[in-house]
Amino acid sequence: MAVDHLIIGSGINALVAAAMLARKGKRVLVLEREAVAGGCMRTEECTLPGFRHDVMAATFVLFLTSPAHAELGADLARHGLEFCHTKHPTAVLRSDGAALVLETDRAANVAAFNALAAGDGDWHARDVGGIEADAPFLFGLLGGKLWSWPTLKLVFGQARKRGLQGLAAWFGSALTPARGWLETTYQSPLVQALWAPWTLHTGLTPESTYSGQMGKVIAFALEAAGAPVVKGGSAAAVGAFASLITEKGGEIRTNADVERILVEDGKVTGVRLTTGEEIMAGSVLASVAPGQLFGRLLDHLHLPDDKAAAQTYRHGRGNFQLHFALDRQPEWLTPGLDDVALIHLADSIDSVSKSANEAERGMFPETPTICVGQPHRLDPTRAPEGKAVLWLQIPDAPRVIKGDAAGEITGREWDEATREAFADRIEAILARHIKDFSAIKLARRAYSPADLAAMNVNLVGGDPYGGACSIDQFFLWRPFPQSGKGGMKVRGLIHIGASTHPGPGLGGGSGFLAAKGLGA
Repeated sequence: MAVDHLIIGSGINALVAAAMLARKGKRVLVLEREAVAGGCMRTEECTLPGFRHDVMAATFVLFLTSPAHAELGADLARHGLEFCHTKHPTAVLRSDGAALVLETDRAANVAAFNALAAGDGDWHARDVGGIEADAPFLFGLLGGKLWSWPTLKLVFGQARKRGLQGLAAWFGSALTPARGWLETTYQSPLVQALWAPWTLHTGLTPESTYSGQMGKVIAFALEAAGAPVVKGGSAAAVGAFASLITEKGGEIRTNADVERILVEDGKVTGVRLTTGEEIMAGSVLASVAPGQLFGRLLDHLHLPDDKAAAQTYRHGRGNFQLHFALDRQPEWLTPGLDDVALIHLADSIDSVSKSANEAERGMFPETPTICVGQPHRLDPTRAPEGKAVLWLQIPDAPRVIKGDAAGEITGREWDEATREAFADRIEAILARHIKDFSAIKLARRAYSPADLAAMNVNLVGGDPYGGACSIDQFFLWRPFPQSGKGGMKVRGLIHIGASTHPGPGLGGGSGFLAAKGLGA
């Protein structure tokens, strides 16, 4: 068997690349080692029959606002992809019951923030307005091919517009940590607490370089496009991609574990599966973590620099998922939260920083930062009539357990007892905010970092971001310093996925760039 393009893995970047290439008439084959395609896009009745939960990825704002969606959106909609929205994308809920809700209406947000502290709303308008004004340049850098003439033209154009000192000042401001941005800009602790948790969803912390700029980007995206979910669950997005790829002559095979990428005279020729089957291909796109690529798929090649870099590549904090099936709609003790898509349970910048730091040190956070999704509010198909589901993500769980910041959990491995003990802590925090929670809870299902890693080999230690996103492993230096020009020493092999530029998330950026580079 021979194809034009073979893609290892079936996450968002793989599916974007496959769909774009298949639309150009290329013979495309996607190989997925697991029994279901989609990577982190997975929907299951993991609690009770009729309750459909997005096990991992849930919110599609990055895809909806991406170049990949601009290119593929109409075809995917034709194959059944439908987004569900609410005008209240996110909120923060503090332990004392105080809350702040964001709307998809800038004027309303400006008024609400100014009511909390004079000038905070005006600063919000400047922050998101600045992102809006800089969008062609900023998103060109964040999502474009870094070593390319179009990107260089963007930079030269900004140098002419701002002057060299002005451009240097812009880059310097873009490196500001979120703590610096929030504490020097906003007076209201609620406004600060609204944005601080979002740094965790970019694989960063409030103290991380450039986390302030990412916070502003998220603020702009949420206000402009909301926090949409896919009707029927994230697996429905995978189904739409699969239908489009198949329609255009491509194929997705599951239970197909690639053992080796085949190379002759420095050029890729195909792959060998663990079954011994060999498939020839003109190019191979590998949507895998660096350890998989250089430690397994290319282990037979002499690539000393890349193999050494892969061994020292750092992965970030683990992710913990918790799902609930409820007998009725949750009644929040704080009014105004019923139709909010994503609610963070967090008190402040300090509480977010503390929980993330504890997790990075291998500790169970004493008070974890909790993201609560209410997908049934946007998409009633997620639960039987009158019932509800809650999607909880805790983005600061330890990958390797060294202790418990609260001194209560004794387990030091992610076994069932330890997982459920941490889930108990999270549930206790959640229950303080919902009336009669124990009475309406029908079932729960927890996934530890180890569980997530077992479901997806690219989630090393449960890290959902393909590696630590600190500045030394991002932009020009993702995944390695020598990776900056985006090339591979093996001709015809392209590394894509969360571990490569432009990084993690559901935007499909690396798959889009790879497909464009191949003529899509």
